[in-house]
Amino acid sequence: MRKKRCAVFWTLGLSVVFMSFLCLFVGSSHMSIKDCFLALLGKGTDASIRIIRNIRIPRVLAALIAGAGLSAAGLVMQTTLNNAMASPSTLGVSNAAVFGANLSIIAFSGGFLSTGNNLSSYTVGINPYATGIIAFAFSVLSVLLILGMCRLRSFSPGAVVLAGIAVGSVWTAATTVLQFYATDVGLSAAVIWSFGDLGRATYETDLIMFLAVAAALSVFSLMAWKYNALLSGESTAISLGVSVSSLRFVSLLLASLVTAVCVSFLGIIGFVGIICPHITKKLLGQDHRVSLPASALTGSLLLLCADTLSRSLGNGSALPVGAITSLLGAPFFLAIIFGKRGNINA
Repeated sequence: MRKKRCAVFWTLGLSVVFMSFLCLFVGSSHMSIKDCFLALLGKGTDASIRIIRNIRIPRVLAALIAGAGLSAAGLVMQTTLNNAMASPSTLGVSNAAVFGANLSIIAFSGGFLSTGNNLSSYTVGINPYATGIIAFAFSVLSVLLILGMCRLRSFSPGAVVLAGIAVGSVWTAATTVLQFYATDVGLSAAVIWSFGDLGRATYETDLIMFLAVAAALSVFSLMAWKYNALLSGESTAISLGVSVSSLRFVSLLLASLVTAVCVSFLGIIGFVGIICPHITKKLLGQDHRVSLPASALTGSLLLLCADTLSRSLGNGSALPVGAITSLLGAPFFLAIIFGKRGNINA
């Protein structure tokens, strides 16, 4: 088993490094490999250097960080909720982020409350972080609302999932109402924002995502033995001194915050938090001391592959990476449900 784990980690690590470089060399500018290497060294043309340093490197870093965060968050949610279908969007985080972004874009930059079709008023939306901040704020509000309700009543996994579905539906309905009253410009901008797109990443957003993901992964790793105890059942975990309710609250809060940060900057990137934890558990088992770092590597690898594929198929422009992950994830999702050994409750 130790040799198998070492082989899997080496394979994942080398694959991530390889795909990171490959992702740098793929794009609509059709730069040669030589031009890319020269640009990395700062010896190419000004245009090549700008493309590599200001567009492609932040994009690769975003894929590495967001993929690791979403995948680790999915693994923790599946363990704490005892549900193989749990994912970072279980608590309605993505729905709340979409509403916050729509509110920012439609109401303040292209919609009915202040600007309408007055192009001179679009300076309201110049701040590149305005939409992300509001999306993050509503995501956090949604998470705290759901966890607060579950804390007051019952913190059973079923209650958390049902509360997430209910609150997520409310955010979706509110988004629909906003979009109904939006102008064409505002509606288009809001819909485009919802696409998962790594192209909007910058060094600043990458740093913020890295700090959030690194902090969450550190806490998850420290609590790995508690997750292993929880796998044997709540009664067993309690007998070993684990406060299941507190563990579930902290884990879901951190996982949701990581998701909120990534979604607020990059848009909705689905299925990473479902696919990667299942692949990791299939390869290495459910020991969280091993599966957490392996799941993070798998998430980074999947998002790098999806981003490379999206730019290869775009015919001059990159397809939304969220669409690629959904196309890959939907068949995997069905395979889990209808597989001979599939068990959606474990």
